[in-house]
Amino acid sequence: MAAAMEWNEPYLESCCRSALHRLKLAGPAGRPLALRDAPCLKRLCAEGLASVAQDGRVRMSAQGAARHDVEIAQMRRRRGVQNRRRRAG
Repeated sequence: MAAAMEWNEPYLESCCRSALHRLKLAGPAGRPLALRDAPCLKRLCAEGLASVAQDGRVRMSAQGAARHDVEIAQMRRRRGVQNRRRRAG
């Protein structure tokens, strides 16, 4: 039997996961802090997943990119597999 997976990362609300994904989509341009998701962007910055640059735009950190790959990208890949199975069935 496989050992239980241990999760040491702080929990991200779904709104903050969405904000992290939007940062990924924005790429190097980042996102302005004066948007509706500013509270989530600030939380991501406080957790080290993003930072505010001198131009006032929020950009994903290396830690944020890694978290995105683990938490969001894998979830999207799993959903894609499930959706393909439904269409095939």
